[in-house]
Amino acid sequence: MPDPDVTLAGARRVLLDKLVTAGHYIPLGVPGVYGRSGAFEGVIELFEQHVTRVGSDQNAEVMRFPPIFPRTTYEATDHVETMPQLLGSIHSFAGDEPAHAAMVSGLRSRERWTDSLDPTDVMMVPAACYPLYPTATGVLPENGRVVDLRTFVFRHEPSDDPARMQVFRQREYVRLGSPEEAVSHRDEWIERGLEIHRNLGLDVRKVVANDPFFGRGGRVMKATQREQHLKYELVVPITSHDNPTAITSSNYHLDHFGVAFDIRAHDGSVAHTSCVGFGLERIALALFQTHGMDPDQWPAEIRSVLEL
Repeated sequence: MPDPDVTLAGARRVLLDKLVTAGHYIPLGVPGVYGRSGAFEGVIELFEQHVTRVGSDQNAEVMRFPPIFPRTTYEATDHVETMPQLLGSIHSFAGDEPAHAAMVSGLRSRERWTDSLDPTDVMMVPAACYPLYPTATGVLPENGRVVDLRTFVFRHEPSDDPARMQVFRQREYVRLGSPEEAVSHRDEWIERGLEIHRNLGLDVRKVVANDPFFGRGGRVMKATQREQHLKYELVVPITSHDNPTAITSSNYHLDHFGVAFDIRAHDGSVAHTSCVGFGLERIALALFQTHGMDPDQWPAEIRSVLEL
């Protein structure tokens, strides 16, 4: 666990050094982008299987989307207005031979060769649930829907914090239905999340939270989100007791996505949505930090829960 006498930056360096020495993180030369060991991936796989067992009573539809999705879908959200600092746009070359020659010349002279690239029809997925909503346009079944999702997501926030990655996986259960169904899902899963993490020996607690909205308008949105208790996070001290890290969140979106993608409840009203998201890499990281770099040496009760 983090040492209270070590500075935050120092604690992050210590943890990163431990992960690299153990082979669990493979630095790739860009902050927040790492390869990972088989043992690290194995812990993620076993944790996911545990979540699946806990969520087996949800009768959820299982969907798996790629980490890119249509630019038109992205534009139907308000992400560019609210969180532009995190977005990832995919560009490619679409020019002729002279344009190619100019691009290569720019590359060799260390100029901005990327100015020769044009936006493609796809964006990086900023949250696992985003690709789902356009597929749900129309009227939901009588009792709504629960969907089990997992994908890599991208957020452009390079950092020296080993828990803050630019590309990471989210496992989600998304609820689409009435306001009551969405709120119940949000509340039920934040409590399930507490139990899941505490059973794995993590010193986790629930806090009211907000998304990283951008700019002056974002400050108002953050305050509103907190005042209405729309978002809860489960946080655990990984590199700091005073600044614990969010490893799971449970969010009520009101009718935000129902309006944006014309999703209707069975009675014809605009659908409300909520989701729980498990940050898989962060959860594995919390387990390694708490129990040690060798899963074979973890406490027997933790190994039993994960079926290690």
